[in-house]
This record gives sequence, C-alpha cells and structure tokens, in this order.
Amino acid sequence: MNYEEAVQWIHAREKFKIKPGLKRMEWMMKRLDHPEQKITAVHIAGTNGKGSTVSFLRHILQGQGQSVGTFTSPYIETFNERISVNGRPISDLELAETVGQIRPLSEELKQTSLGEPTEFEVITAAALLHFSQLDLDFVLMETGLGGTYDSTNIIHPVLSVITNVGHDHMNILGSTISEIAGEKAGIIKQGVPLVTGASQQAAVDVIAAKAEECGARMYGYGKEFHADHLASGEGRETFRFISPTFTSPVWKSSLLGPHQVTNASLAIQAAEVLREQGVPLETEQYGKAIEKTFWPARFETLRRRPLTIVDGAHNEEGTDALVETVKRHYSDRRILLVYAALEDKPVEKMLGKLKEVSDHLYVTTFDFPRALSSEALKELSPVPHTEAFADYKQAVREAMTEAGGEDVIVVSGSLYFISIVRSFLK
Repeated sequence: MNYEEAVQWIHAREKFKIKPGLKRMEWMMKRLDHPEQKITAVHIAGTNGKGSTVSFLRHILQGQGQSVGTFTSPYIETFNERISVNGRPISDLELAETVGQIRPLSEELKQTSLGEPTEFEVITAAALLHFSQLDLDFVLMETGLGGTYDSTNIIHPVLSVITNVGHDHMNILGSTISEIAGEKAGIIKQGVPLVTGASQQAAVDVIAAKAEECGARMYGYGKEFHADHLASGEGRETFRFISPTFTSPVWKSSLLGPHQVTNASLAIQAAEVLREQGVPLETEQYGKAIEKTFWPARFETLRRRPLTIVDGAHNEEGTDALVETVKRHYSDRRILLVYAALEDKPVEKMLGKLKEVSDHLYVTTFDFPRALSSEALKELSPVPHTEAFADYKQAVREAMTEAGGEDVIVVSGSLYFISIVRSFLK
C-alpha cells in the first residue's frame, strides 16, 4: 500500500457516520498489542479551542526539551498533519506503513457483529500505533466529537483538559449545555487531574460533579487560575497569568482574540499540573513558548495587501470570538467578509452576529456534501450589502478588487471551506 492508496482507503470508510461505543476501538487495540497503553497522554476535549490549546501546550513542552506527538482534527493543509511529532506531520511512507497494519484488522472487524470501524476510528488507531512505536515524552490527543464515546477515549491520560463548552453538534451531543458538558466530561478518568476553561455555570456544575465522582482534582479557569488580559494590539494579545503557584510577567500571544488568552492559560495551567507530577519544566520559559505558538486558520493573516485574514468560525461560540477579535483589532476599518457554511450549523444566528462587523458580505459555497448554496446563504443574510457567488474563487477575487488600502478581508465559516480557500490564497 502506498500513500495515495492509504489516504483513499481511509476516506472510503464510513465518513461522518457516528457509531457510539468503544467496542471497535477496544477490539483493534487488543489486536495491535495495546498501543494506547504505551504512551503518556494528555487528553483534550471541548467545543472550541482544542487545537489552539494543544498547540500552546506542545510549544511549552517542546520548548523545554520534551518530545511531543499531537493528534488533531480537521487538517488544514495536508491530511498528514493530523498525526504529528514535534510539529512535523507523519511522513507519507510512515502513514502508508501504519495504515497497512490497520487495514486487514478493519476488514476482519467488518465481518464481526461490531461492524466496520468509522473513518475517525481508523485514523485514531493509526495515530496511537504510530506514537507507540516512537520514544515520545507526551502525546496530546484531541477528541473528534464529544468525549464519552469518542474513539480517543480509549486512552488513560495523565491529565485531562476540557476547553469551553458551547452549542455544536447538538443533534449528536444534546440540546442543552448540561447535556453537551456531560459528553465532554466523559473523558475524565479516576484520579486523573482536570484543567477546564468551561465558563457557563451549567457546564461547570456538570464537569465538577463528574470530577468529584472520579476523585479527579479540578482546576477551573476563573477560580483556581486566570489571566489578566491587558491589551489587544500590534498583532498581539498581552496578558499576565495568575495562579496559586506563580504570577507571570507580562506575556504576549500572536494568536489573536481574548479567547486565545484563555486557551494559552489552559495550556500554562496544564503545564503546571505536569510540573507538579515531576515533569522538569521551568515557568520562566513559558512566555517564550506562548509567543512562538502558531495555529493555522485561527484569525490567521495570509496577505498584507489587501490585509486578508482567515478564521474557522464554524459555530456560535467561534463566531462570537471572531466578532470580538475584529472589534478589538480592526474596529476602525471596513470589513469585507467572504463566508460559506454547512447546512447543519445555526447559520442564521451566526450571520446575525457577523452583521455587527461586516460592511460587505460575499456569501459563497464549495464542493462539500453539506455545504449550503450561496443563494440559500443570501436569503438568510441580515447584512444589507450581501452578494452571492456560486464560485468561491470569484467571491474572493471580488472582495480583493473591492478592498481599499485600509480595508480588511475576512474569510470565515466552515473549517473545510477555510482549508480550500487558504490553499487558493497561498
């Protein structure tokens, strides 16, 4: 099996299909000699901010000599980046060899009462197998969906992290914040400490109850630790981290938005918990790592003339964060927004929020099974100056033609959309 065959086979699995339970993962882990037991893992769940928090924590650990594997989703540029070591994606050859070991098991499993594993289960198994064959200090595992029945929940981590809890995948995870929080809290393990950025009281209550039930010490943002957000400007967020163990000097993050200060703080507190467990980390080195941290498609500047920013605000909470970031950094500039979204998202609500910062809206679509048409988006748009384009490339070109010297183009919506536009612009 070569690389192209491996990726094609993965994508031919039951894409986007949810098959609750960990039985298939348990079956595959046993047949692979339990790779999940051969790694030292940190497990990260949450509605938004998982990827950024993983990146902050990776930079902190790697910056102090720790070798770190990361499992994230979705990918932005190449499929391989979902399985990375020290920021370097798995090679084509390594991926092909790893999938070559998974494929016969998948086909054998298909013949049992458990049925064929989903695409995400296959990718998770491949990641765990790959990481287990390397001498890594840590593996940061990001959940794909929820927590309780997510295929990554096969691991037993040394630390759990739950970022925020918001409204997303409600058709699967539940219709209330409490129900969604209950699914996220499913990653909490007996005696394993938890760091969380959950802010809504309904979510905090559910997570705290689960942590108490599991005897897991909980560190909550705004209670056991917090950050003073000092300023937004000059392409940086300036803040100070405060906890019982230490108060930092002024640090800066190049990931923009108040929400990224929270994500950075979650990673710092996670590092502090690991330090308490005996990991040799120096707090004075955290700031340098935070400043170096980068995560694509999160208010990322792709071009300077005209200033063009891409941001994967694919749900309500992500949209709130985008609006707040635009207000803090570009309140005095005209905003031209290029937007595409999926049909299972609360698009009308999200467009209502984006109206606050959008002077000219270009709605479009892209080649994806659940993508809304540009005309459907236009009908939902409350922005007075809205234009529809069936071709996303034309929408981007029109925005660039329209943009004046001080205008800002923001491309947002589905992360799948951001991925293809990012490739087009680069």
